[in-house]
Amino acid sequence: MPVADRELILNAFTMNTPGHLSAGTWRHPRDQSRRYLDIEWWVELARTLERGRLDAVFLADVLGVYDVYGAGADAALRSAAQIPVNDPVQLLPAMAHATEHLGLAVTASVSFEHPFPFARRMSTLDHLTRGRVGWNIVTSYLNSGALNLGVPGQVAHDRRYDIADEYLEVCYKLWERSWDDDAVVLDAERAVYVEPSRVHPIGHRGEFFTVPGIHLAEPSPQRTPFLFQAGASPRGLRFAARHAEGIFVAAPSTEVLARQVAAANDAVEAAGRAPVPVIQQLTVVVAETDQDARRRFEEYLEVADPVGAQVLISGWTGIDFAALDPDRVLQREESQAIQSTVDAFTATDPTKRWTPREIADYVRVGGDGPVLVGSAATVADGIERIVEQTGVRGFNLAATVVPEAWEQVVDLLVPELQARGRFKRDYAPGTLREKLGSGPRTAAPHPAATVRIDVPTPEDAGRNRA
Repeated sequence: MPVADRELILNAFTMNTPGHLSAGTWRHPRDQSRRYLDIEWWVELARTLERGRLDAVFLADVLGVYDVYGAGADAALRSAAQIPVNDPVQLLPAMAHATEHLGLAVTASVSFEHPFPFARRMSTLDHLTRGRVGWNIVTSYLNSGALNLGVPGQVAHDRRYDIADEYLEVCYKLWERSWDDDAVVLDAERAVYVEPSRVHPIGHRGEFFTVPGIHLAEPSPQRTPFLFQAGASPRGLRFAARHAEGIFVAAPSTEVLARQVAAANDAVEAAGRAPVPVIQQLTVVVAETDQDARRRFEEYLEVADPVGAQVLISGWTGIDFAALDPDRVLQREESQAIQSTVDAFTATDPTKRWTPREIADYVRVGGDGPVLVGSAATVADGIERIVEQTGVRGFNLAATVVPEAWEQVVDLLVPELQARGRFKRDYAPGTLREKLGSGPRTAAPHPAATVRIDVPTPEDAGRNRA
């Protein structure tokens, strides 16, 4: 069932940490984010989101600590700015068991794990979720993560995408080419579980990876998980245009967002692919009335940590905000961090010039994405304006105080959007890819589909049997 043109994609954007994007809100008396260590917390969240028919829970992750601000980790630790942070992958089986339709998208980096074991991990998750897993592909931007894995320093920004291209090529060969659809025969009479002639070594030898053999997992429902990617720099966009089935952005204004959506659409078209939905990061504070929502927002601002906000923006940009004049307009500078975040506050919107003080105040609640505050009708109006002005197809909804932020979305905002025909009333059947409007598997010219055309030779199969 294709997604209707007017229907939005809505994901819950969160992280396996007590402090995701709104640093300091863990201090609010109604906040329960410190329960992140409790599996029941994640099961309850999954059930709440499925009750609201949200498309997916979108789990962020970083492998490293935000130590750019003040040249150390102390401020990050004090404010719980994405530290402590646990592995998001471990949450998915429990959340899948508690739900039937909710998509489960996990962030995983191509920079610090070999594709051979990673491909098996994702196949396992796709089996356990019955085809509901998605992968947010990242190349990692924290230098601290590289150092702690024995790498002398973070690989250059564009070079990381070169590695990522080959990483995906290896994964596609393992997921799509190695096992035929009918390889698992379960023939008890012949005592054959898998027909060896139908399993093929991929024979990959590239610049960064050598993977000669076969995939260890049998074909999963989607084979290739649904692919998200957040590249917005020129090199990141080329990567997203080639691989992504959903492009995630975090623009601070509709002007910047409109440019990012247009750039993404142009890149995808240049890659010869059908349009790919662009999904914007957004934080919403919803209540019964505008006044109640504003009161809640003021409560959140009171506990939000301004230093924690600067810790996050320093990590995202690679610029130490502790060393800046807070009232001097931020100038664009090259870094190995998220270049599109630097550009969003310096170069993308010529009508706005941000000072570090303004940026720090902006990211206190909601991080580097915008915030909408009001009744369900007011917030829905704001969402419709963003869609109409930018062409964005959906939103990754970040939370403030939890679980009430998710309950506000499910109990107030979703019914309003459904009444306007902007959001589905029930899930479509099938895998995550099918629920989001595509077929059960990737289709050409996506490289995961085209790799299936290059069928291994009989000699390859013979080497495998040997």
